[in-house]
Amino acid sequence: MTERIRDFLRNRREDGRDDGPCLVVDLDVVRENYHGFANALPDSRVFYAVKANPAPELLALLASLGSCFDTASVTEIEMVLTAGATADRISFGNTIKKERDIARAHALGVRLFAVDCQAEIEKIARAAPGAKVFCRFLFDCAGAEWPLSRKFGCDPVMAVDVLEHAHRLGLEPVGVSFHVGSQQRRTQAWDEALKSAAAIFRGCAERGISLSMVNLGGGFPTKYLKDVPTVKSYGRSIFRALRKHFGNRIPDTIIEPGRGMVGNAGVIEAEVVLVSKKSEQDTARWVYLDIGKFGGLAETMDESIRYPIRTPRDGDAVAPCVLAGPTCDSADVMYEKVPCMLPVSLEIGDKVLIEGTGAYTATYSSVAFNGFEPLKAYHI
Repeated sequence: MTERIRDFLRNRREDGRDDGPCLVVDLDVVRENYHGFANALPDSRVFYAVKANPAPELLALLASLGSCFDTASVTEIEMVLTAGATADRISFGNTIKKERDIARAHALGVRLFAVDCQAEIEKIARAAPGAKVFCRFLFDCAGAEWPLSRKFGCDPVMAVDVLEHAHRLGLEPVGVSFHVGSQQRRTQAWDEALKSAAAIFRGCAERGISLSMVNLGGGFPTKYLKDVPTVKSYGRSIFRALRKHFGNRIPDTIIEPGRGMVGNAGVIEAEVVLVSKKSEQDTARWVYLDIGKFGGLAETMDESIRYPIRTPRDGDAVAPCVLAGPTCDSADVMYEKVPCMLPVSLEIGDKVLIEGTGAYTATYSSVAFNGFEPLKAYHI
C-alpha cells in the first residue's frame, strides 16, 4: 500500500465512487520494478508478460522505459503497438496460435515466435516465412507456488528435432525457452533448466544449427504472505548458472517478468457483504466479500496464491474465517482448507484491502457472471 493508493481510495470514498470492488495500481512502483529487473540482469532484455496486466497506462509506461513485450494474442500485440512499442520489441510467446493470427502478427512486423512442436513450425513457415523461432521445453516447476502444467513445452530431446525442422523449412531457429513456474521463490531453480538449455544448444550445433538466445521466462515472485528473495539475488543466481553451463560463450538472454513487475504495485479494495456461521458448533465464520474467484481472484484456486488481507479492525482479536465471494456458484470460495485469521470484530460493510493484486486480477475478471460488473481498475 503506497501513499498514492491510500489517497486515491480516500478520495474515491469521499466522492461517492466506491460502489463495488476496485483495483488500484501505482505506476511509480512499476517503474521502480522495471529498473530493478534491468539492473539485476543488465545483459538480459526485459520482455514484460502482457497477460499479467494489459492496462494501456501500464503498457505505455513500460514502452517509454524501453521494455520489450511477451504477448499471447494478436490483440495483445495491437495493444503494445498502440502503447508506443515497435514490432521488433514484441515476441509472440504463446505456443498455441491460429495460422491466421501468425499471419496477422507477421503483417504487423512481429518476427519472433515461440513453438514447442513441429506442427506449429509448419504453420509459422507458411504464414510468417523467414521468421525467428525459439522452442520451449518442459521443465519441473518444483518450488513454485503457481506451478505450470505440461500444457506448454516439449521434451528437451525433442526440442532439437523441432528446431532442426524449423531450419529445414526456412525459418531461423534462434534459441530455447522454459518457465520455472510462477511465483518461484527458489533462486537456484534456473540452474537445472539452463543445463537442459545448454544440452539443446550442443545438440543443435551437432546438426549444424547455431543457437544464440535463451528465454529465461518469468517466475519472478511478488511478496504475498511470505518473504521472497530480492531481484538482485535472482540476477546473481541466474548469471552463475549461465556461466556454469555455457562457460565464456554466454548466449543472449531475455526475461519475461509479469507478476514480479506489477504484482506488488496493486491493491484491491473490497467490501464485506456478510459474516455468518453454518451452525452454532462451527469454529470458523464465513466472510463473504463483494469480490471472488470470478471477479478477479482466480489465482486463489486450490489456495495457491494467498493474498495479504488488511482490515480497518487489524489489532483486534482474530479467529479463523472461510473467505468466499458473492456469486451463486459453490466454487466461489477462496480460502477454506487453510482459513484466514481475521478480526472477530469484522462487520458487514467494512472495507478490506487485498494486497499484491497488481497482476492476474483485473485481467482474470469475468465479463458479467451473475450480473456483477468486471473489476474496476485504476492506474495512477
